Amino acid sequence: MRKYNILVAEDDKAIRESLGIYLKNGGYEVFYAEDGVQCIEVFEKEDIDLVIMDLMMPRMDGNQAIMKLREYSYVPIIILSAKSEDYDKVVGLDIGADDYITKPFNPFELMARVNSNIRRFYNYKPN
Repeated sequence: MRKYNILVAEDDKAIRESLGIYLKNGGYEVFYAEDGVQCIEVFEKEDIDLVIMDLMMPRMDGNQAIMKLREYSYVPIIILSAKSEDYDKVVGLDIGADDYITKPFNPFELMARVNSNIRRFYNYKPN
């Protein structure tokens, strides 16, 4: 069975590390970025299968990073953000995110959404 690579782009170290624990326990390989610039750098070096993206990050925010990734990739992107207004959700989904989860979040729901996006993108694709 293939091991999928998840990129966690999150500037909060505690959240980044806790996400890593859940994802690793779920059988995923995890890569980390502390801001949008680093997210793009890691994405271009590694074979990333899904991105979990915070919106409020230094140097390049999550929306900018999503738009940059969408210039050349259709990889699933899940926004994980403290921004909970409908406007923020609509913008995030309209610029290319596949899912949106607000903080604080239930880690089991996040894992279900990661699994669902991976399954939909990689297992249901026509050959």
